[in-house]
Amino acid sequence: MSPLHSAAPQQPGDKPYDPEIVDMATYIHQYKIDSDLAYDTARLVFLDTLGCGLEGLRFKECTKLLGPVVEGTVVPNGTRVPGTPYQLDPVNGAFNIGAMIRWLDYNDCWLAAEWGHPSDNLGGILAVADWISRTNRAGGKLGNGRILKVKDVLEGMIKAHEIQGVLALENSYNKVGLDHVVLVKVATTAVVSKMLGLSEKQTADAITQAWVDGQSLRTYRHSPNTMSRKSWAAGDACQRAVNLALKVQKGEGGVNTVLSAPVWGFYDVLFKGNKFKFQRPYGSYVMENVLFKVSYPAEFHSQTAIECAQIINKKLAAMGKSAADIKEITNRTHEACVRIIDKQFKAMDNFADRDHCVQYMVATMLVFNRLTANDYADGSEAATSPLLEDLRQRIRCVEDPQFTRDYHDPAKRTIPNALTVTLNDGTVLDEVLVEAPLGHRLRREEAKPDILAKYKRHIQAHFDPARVDELLRIGWNRGELENYDVDQYVDLYVRDSIVEPSA
Repeated sequence: MSPLHSAAPQQPGDKPYDPEIVDMATYIHQYKIDSDLAYDTARLVFLDTLGCGLEGLRFKECTKLLGPVVEGTVVPNGTRVPGTPYQLDPVNGAFNIGAMIRWLDYNDCWLAAEWGHPSDNLGGILAVADWISRTNRAGGKLGNGRILKVKDVLEGMIKAHEIQGVLALENSYNKVGLDHVVLVKVATTAVVSKMLGLSEKQTADAITQAWVDGQSLRTYRHSPNTMSRKSWAAGDACQRAVNLALKVQKGEGGVNTVLSAPVWGFYDVLFKGNKFKFQRPYGSYVMENVLFKVSYPAEFHSQTAIECAQIINKKLAAMGKSAADIKEITNRTHEACVRIIDKQFKAMDNFADRDHCVQYMVATMLVFNRLTANDYADGSEAATSPLLEDLRQRIRCVEDPQFTRDYHDPAKRTIPNALTVTLNDGTVLDEVLVEAPLGHRLRREEAKPDILAKYKRHIQAHFDPARVDELLRIGWNRGELENYDVDQYVDLYVRDSIVEPSA
């Protein structure tokens, strides 16, 4: 029996933990991951996420936020930040790695009542695992004194994915104005607590601290305040998670009824008095079903729309036509797409506006037959194209209730978009429908070569051919990767300087 479920008499002043907290702590400490699919998927997520972080380093808006708080600070046996010369304390290391990972909105995705990016948790998990391993190699006794393996990181990722994803299945945080990174903070706190050697009770205490911590508003993701904080919000969540776990390690207690306390608890203050709903118990479902962003660095609800646009480009070319011949487009879509990225007439003021506008992304594909991260930058060819801007305002989104039902169906979890193009001469092209994007569970095998190619593309800008070949060989050999010491594996990504940013 879990110590949190103990039948022993309560001491005076003791309060039982909220059952939701108990379930998370019990899962972290007692559940054994035995899913081969989960571990194999976690390996792909691990490589893909590191690659996304390295690609983020090519943008000066990202790199300007990285490094130590005080320039020149080096922490002995501290967290190494991939692609950089930085060696930091684990709290700041978690921010650095988390911000890199999330910068381009290109890592994995989970879509349900709440959306999010479970691999954001790697920022905290890798920072802590690396710091623990370097410290223990130098004679320290962090956690249980072990030097952790990459497989330990993969296990942590599976469990963080599960907590974040299960909490998102039936509970919408965005509808009460909260950003989904609250789930990154909670999941990372849970995982790193066990890594640090905290007991099951201490892990519960740390989780409660994550729930009582100030929660981020979604303000920075929406007009008129869309801005770059959305790209480092997950790094901030990882940073807070590690900080809170370390405080509990030093003896700080918990807030046992943080969710349910009348008036002052999370439910009453921030969730309109509603309790969390749960579709399923914690296991390995989320990692097994997670979505990979393979084709485009774009908000995930738009991925199938961009695939449709790429197909339409070929049709137009075969007809001797181009984007200039398009009169209007109707996008039959799901409710989440309409709510988050339907910005037909919204001015595109910055990078953050463009990479969260389905019309901009579809129009970019139709005009230029591509969509890259550079296409979101101020002053870029795409951002300054009069044709693209004109076409963007002629793309209308219409919700299809069946698409919305399919999006929420646990057996499907599709993200459908369907484009119908009308040309200036009155010709209406046949609708192009894509239900599941490349990288969806239903297309996982098809996507594996593309996931590897994406990872290779992202690491090539940072390392010489020999190191690229070494990383590819290790990454594609699951047994070798899982048995690698974490700190020695991270060392393969260290550089003396950051690559020159491209934008």
